[in-house]
Amino acid sequence: MLKKDGHTHTEFCPHGSNDDVELYIRSAIQQGFSHYAITEHAPLPPELLERSGGAPEVVETGAMALTDVRYYLQKMHALKHKYASDITIEVGFEVDYLKPFENWTRDFLAEYGKQLDDGILSVHFLPGKDGYRGIDFSPEDYQEGIIGYYGDFAKARSAYFDMVAASIEADLGSYKPKRIGHLSLCQKFQHYFNEGTEWTAQAMEQMTELLQSVKRRNYELDYNAAGLFKDYCRETYPPEQVVQRAKQMGIPLVYGSDAHQASEVGRGY
Repeated sequence: MLKKDGHTHTEFCPHGSNDDVELYIRSAIQQGFSHYAITEHAPLPPELLERSGGAPEVVETGAMALTDVRYYLQKMHALKHKYASDITIEVGFEVDYLKPFENWTRDFLAEYGKQLDDGILSVHFLPGKDGYRGIDFSPEDYQEGIIGYYGDFAKARSAYFDMVAASIEADLGSYKPKRIGHLSLCQKFQHYFNEGTEWTAQAMEQMTELLQSVKRRNYELDYNAAGLFKDYCRETYPPEQVVQRAKQMGIPLVYGSDAHQASEVGRGY
């Protein structure tokens, strides 16, 4: 069986650590991984900041700078070559899906797609109070900007699933990532709220529809371990009942540590 960490970050991430990516790679080799995907947060559209609400740092620290892309790709491809005899490194991005910015995202992928081996498509932002809001910054920010906007946790979750559904169907060109990131990220703060956060029949119905869309397009799922280590989540993204349903449907699941520091590579594998 292929041992791959399919979701990792680097020192180019403003909300990560300063650990050099080479430390991540060496850890993966020591743990016996045969494949290692580097999927740094692709730059966000410059206009997003002025169309967002809440604390500016949610957007400002959400992804690498556009001016860093060239240096990122140069370094990652150099390391891919350097460690080729030890591990197969796949260079890519974790791309944010933002409905109003589909054209910008399509153009970005068209420009850099030929240099990419892998990728993840994720939703980290939703329309919320005073504009776009991050969904995974802090429980207080999620309460104020998202839950308060939609009315309750379940309605916010439904809005997140709708946006993930839109991301799956979106035309982002031939270099669109084929793996959907942390399908249940909306549950990150579930134990902070502890009310109305359980998986209802409606939520599972929406999730089943998402899985059907993933299956129809022959996409993969990011089986993301990061939630296990979040105080208010304590489960994978997606959780076990969704994983089992995905397996029954024959949807490929790719383990991802979502490491933002070298010590997190391979966690929860």
